[in-house]
Amino acid sequence: MHRATVDLWVGVFVTVGFLGLLFLAFKVGSASNFSASDGYVVTAEFDNIGGLKVKAPVKSAGVVVGRVESIVFNNHSLRATVSMRIGKKFEFPKDSSVSVLTAGLLGEQYVGLDGGGDIDLLADGDKIVLTQSAMVLEKVIGQFLFNKASESGSNN
Repeated sequence: MHRATVDLWVGVFVTVGFLGLLFLAFKVGSASNFSASDGYVVTAEFDNIGGLKVKAPVKSAGVVVGRVESIVFNNHSLRATVSMRIGKKFEFPKDSSVSVLTAGLLGEQYVGLDGGGDIDLLADGDKIVLTQSAMVLEKVIGQFLFNKASESGSNN
């Protein structure tokens, strides 16, 4: 009888712990979600988006102001077109710029939105022209190694 009571309490604690983890996972996953009608959509074209994914955050000054809604390849410009839904309570000038950034050295990628100085504000369907593509770690390391090899080759 004593063993059955201990097993019951262990089962209860494991279940509560699992439910707690599940709750936290849903809470973190849907943090700052925007509904389909909450905000406006703007697009931007990038040469390289790295590992950017749909539903990645759009941040300005470290604050999540929107989410990436879709990513498509443009066959005419040979660039990636990223559509972002910005929360309706956030207003940005038309000459704002966007860049694909990485949280930490190897963290997830997100879109950084920096405000400009224009009087007119971005509206639904506008295109942001000033873009900066993702910095791909492999390319940076490759350039560094190539430059080091060139330097050592010219010193001989």
